[in-house]
Amino acid sequence: MPLSPDEASRFAELLEGQAEQLAGRWTELAAAGLRGRLSSAELRRQTADLQRGFQQAFAGGALDLGDDAAAELRAQLNELSSNRARQGFSATETAVSIYAFKDATRDALGDQNDAAVLRDYVAFSNFVDQAALFTFDSYVRVREAIIADQAEQLLELSTPVVKLWEGVVAVPLVGTLDSARAQVVMERLLQTLVDTGSPYAIIDITGVPAVDTQVAQHILKTVVAARLMGADCIISGIRPQIAQTIVALGIEFGDIATKASLADALRHVISQSKRSGR
Repeated sequence: MPLSPDEASRFAELLEGQAEQLAGRWTELAAAGLRGRLSSAELRRQTADLQRGFQQAFAGGALDLGDDAAAELRAQLNELSSNRARQGFSATETAVSIYAFKDATRDALGDQNDAAVLRDYVAFSNFVDQAALFTFDSYVRVREAIIADQAEQLLELSTPVVKLWEGVVAVPLVGTLDSARAQVVMERLLQTLVDTGSPYAIIDITGVPAVDTQVAQHILKTVVAARLMGADCIISGIRPQIAQTIVALGIEFGDIATKASLADALRHVISQSKRSGR
């Protein structure tokens, strides 16, 4: 249930009047759940700032975390979640730091057997629960964004396009080639062909553990795209096991040149370029 205006006012006064004691107790309780992974000074600063955020929200008439008066508090909670996510804390550790505020405040309320005090605490607990859940949700969103960014960076790092020789670029593929990675390979290769003006591209699959129909289709699409840009493609790294698999699956590479190794492919390209004068 939401706070009543009187309850919000009383808590605003409580948080302002006992700010120092509450911040100290909150810091102590929150530290227990973080197991020393955050310095006492930094944790004390965070709890003091959040306590002021709660106090200002209540003083502004916030009865629910979604109220306009709690906008600044929501921003603080979101910032805390973002920082904790980037520092490697878990979502639970982050939320527990907020839940600790309830225990810190309970001791300052006075007689726990008083019905009015108990009603106030229940209403206050509900507000803090909202804050903790908001923090948890914010953490998850930030963490998902971080993971997505890291996955994209790893994808780019795993698909380098290198210049081997004047007019020759190569894409050394390592690992499984799925649709998402194939798209990145194609985009990076085409962009490199544009940037360097290279007439030849070698797609090396030495590091690809297995070639099935789907992988072959991805490679063929990349070759076709490169040809549309005016570049001839050579596929290297055709090991005996992969050659047998390709034959067994009935995969046709057509007129695309294939070589057993990257060195063989480079020799082939140099020979072709001498003949054509490219």
